[in-house]
Amino acid sequence: QVQLVESGGGLVQPGGSLRLSCAASGKIFSINSMNWYRQAPGKQREFVAYITSGGSTGYADSVKGRFTISRDNGKNTVYLQMNSLKPEDSAVYYCNAMIYSDYKTGHDRWGRGTQVTVSS
Repeated sequence: QVQLVESGGGLVQPGGSLRLSCAASGKIFSINSMNWYRQAPGKQREFVAYITSGGSTGYADSVKGRFTISRDNGKNTVYLQMNSLKPEDSAVYYCNAMIYSDYKTGHDRWGRGTQVTVSS
């Protein structure tokens, strides 16, 4: 059973930083793009950032220049470094990835989420 587990959320003051981690576990042959999404109360889940297996990245306009996504393929882990945090960044952050357990069997997996609260 492949799964994703996020960690690193918490309470931080405006202007502060947090680093989220998301580790994949189970029978893993390969992982394509690894992605971060977030969902604030009363709002739809929204895309935050992605990183391909080759290291190409993309960001939502709202976080560009403040957030940095990276991954350690050897550890099957993706990170989200969040700087200059704003109250509007407060949300539950979810990790998502298509994980292949063999060359043809893919599993679209989501983590359970980690809460990020930006408040003074």
